[in-house]
This record gives sequence, structure tokens and C-alpha cells, in this order.
Amino acid sequence: MRIKLDENLPARLIGILALLGHETDTVSQEGLSGYNDDLVWKAAQVANRFFITQDLDFSDLRRFAPGTHAGLLLIRLREPGRNALLRRIQTLFQTEVVGRWKGCFVLVTEHKIRIRSAKPEEELGFLK
Repeated sequence: MRIKLDENLPARLIGILALLGHETDTVSQEGLSGYNDDLVWKAAQVANRFFITQDLDFSDLRRFAPGTHAGLLLIRLREPGRNALLRRIQTLFQTEVVGRWKGCFVLVTEHKIRIRSAKPEEELGFLK
């Protein structure tokens, strides 16, 4: 999967995700740190990258409707320290079939994963 990490996530995720077979770049690597969210989002979409962020500005399902983008993972942890974020994202990418998340809006907490898709659940393989 082609991924873009927002500037609010640890850069160490690049190496972790690479070891799991994902091509990852960051907002910071592109020189977009501090830029407005619209520009960051546009850059992720132009590059056809699945965007991972903690920024609540990306939480509006109407604005970021499933099927209208390359994919969005919004991670919301109660205590979002670097190590907690690294562990949670690494675990997700090791245990979930994240390739199914392309084009989806995914909300992740410590214990839950909520996936919104434009496709029927059975088409994504979520229902058996």
C-alpha cells in the first residue's frame, strides 16, 4: 500500500511500515509541515496515497466520504504518545488486511476499528 503519514505521527513508522511491505512517505518529507489541511490532503490524493493522521479536521465523513479518495485512517488514542502510536499502528498493519481499506474511511481507537466503505461489506470480505 502507498501511504502518507501526517506530521503528527512518529517518523519511525516509515521503517516499520516498510518492513511490512508498504511504501510510506510523510508530510514533512514533502516540505508540507505547517501547511493547511486542504493542501496536505490534496498532496496525498494526487499521489494516490492512503493518509494516516490524528488530526480531527479529517473526521468529517461527509467531506471525506468513502470511495472519493485513496483512503483515510484517523487514529484516536486516549494517550497518544509516540510509543502508543507506534504500537497501535504497527499492530494494525500486522494483524488486519489493510489492503481492503483502500478508499475507506477508517477510525481506530485503542480497542476498536470502524471501517466505512462505499462498497457493500460482503464485497470487502467483512461478512462471511
